[in-house]
This record gives sequence, structure tokens and C-alpha cells, in this order.
Amino acid sequence: MILRIAVLVILLLLTACRSLGSAQRPPGAPTGSAAAESPAGAAPSAVPPAPTRQFRLGSAASALVTQAHARAAAGDYPAAMATLERALRIEPENPLAWIELGRVQLAAGNPAQADSMGHKALALASGDPNAQSAAWRLIGDSLRARGRNPEASTADARADALTPR
Repeated sequence: MILRIAVLVILLLLTACRSLGSAQRPPGAPTGSAAAESPAGAAPSAVPPAPTRQFRLGSAASALVTQAHARAAAGDYPAAMATLERALRIEPENPLAWIELGRVQLAAGNPAQADSMGHKALALASGDPNAQSAAWRLIGDSLRARGRNPEASTADARADALTPR
């Protein structure tokens, strides 16, 4: 008898929770399995599209990048890299900072390091086609600097597919 009462109480609670959940849904919102279906009977997609984003450098990191450009233009690549590493300590997840460091590495004659920075930027740039394109261009330039022209062409094609020149 106690077991039956316990089961009934659980069922009542589950029913109340379900009713409460549907009462909080806005009018016209899909319910149950209809929520998983695509509109107009289209086939459901396995992976929803990634939201489009646009990375930007914050003011502190942007000021450091400007300083690094001046140092690199003067040929002081170690100082430019140190300045960009400071920017990366401020914004370690920003692909634009990694791309900047990769560009200086490339100018300093370190194409393998530039390639590594490009791949790091690419991993962080999800949802931003402009940042992804810039990362692929850095990768292509680093490959070209090492004489790997066919691979560089492939990287350039990937960059072009994201944002045509």
C-alpha cells in the first residue's frame, strides 16, 4: 500500500512538472518532439551552424600591437615579439593576437614558429571567417617561406574560400 502511494505521488509530481514546463513556454513555441524538427518539414541538421562572430582586440592589447608594429618596422623583432607576448597575456584566447605574433615571427625569419601561431589562431577563430582567413594566409605564407608551395597554395585557397580578396 505504501509503495502504491509513493508511485502515485511521483507520478503526480512528474505530471505537475510537465504541466508547469508547458505553461511557461511562449505561445506558438514548439513542444516535445516538434522542437527537434526543422521548420517547413526540412530534414533536421546534425550540427547547428556556428554563430558568426568578429574578434577584436581590446584597447590595451591594441596599444601593444601598435607598439609591436613600430618595433618590427625598426627591425627590432625580439622587442616586437616580447610586446606581442604581453598582449597575449592580456587576451590569450584572441586569434588576432596570435596572428600578429605569427607575422612578426615570419618577418624575423622563423616560419615554423609562424606556422604554429597560425594554427593556434585557427583553433581559436571559430565562427569568425575573417580571423580564420587571416590565420590561413599566415599559414600559407609560412609554408611558402619554407619552400612548401603546393601546401601554401592549398592554405591560400582555404583563406580565399572564407573571404575572397
